[in-house]
Amino acid sequence: MKSDWKLKALALAIVVQLLVLAGELVGANYPLWTGQKIRLEVQPVDPRSLFRGNYARLNYQISTVKRCDKEPDRRLRSGEVVYVHLQPDTQGIMRAHDFSVEQPAEGAFIRGRVIRMEVDCPEVEVRYGIEAYFLPREKALALEEELRREKAVASVMVAANGKAALLGVESAAAP
Repeated sequence: MKSDWKLKALALAIVVQLLVLAGELVGANYPLWTGQKIRLEVQPVDPRSLFRGNYARLNYQISTVKRCDKEPDRRLRSGEVVYVHLQPDTQGIMRAHDFSVEQPAEGAFIRGRVIRMEVDCPEVEVRYGIEAYFLPREKALALEEELRREKAVASVMVAANGKAALLGVESAAAP
């Protein structure tokens, strides 16, 4: 009888772990399955890390957002979730328009977290979880070199809740 209880506890522990892993998998792929494809202007920052492997670290035009005048006295905290409103330019590349702490009911937007905000500065630095693009070493170095020569855009899938997933990086001239 005592071993029957231990077997059930072990089975429950395994099921809980599998559910947690499945939840992480679904959460990471949700934007890819349900999202809308958008294009964002990128700038390379750093090609590799000794601990994380080879990747291109990307900085986006939307990473620095001007403060909107809706709440000029409100101080945002580091790590606070914000929703950046996007508008396409003439080439179809999305640009930051403004941001809010409330999820918009309509329009294109992307969800990010405040990284830095200066007290007297009208800008906020935001991260979206799409800043690292992992590649094999040769491809990461080639991408870095290519991005130094010409402008590039990232293809990003954005889900209805604003969560984003990076698809790839291409020349700005590509459709």
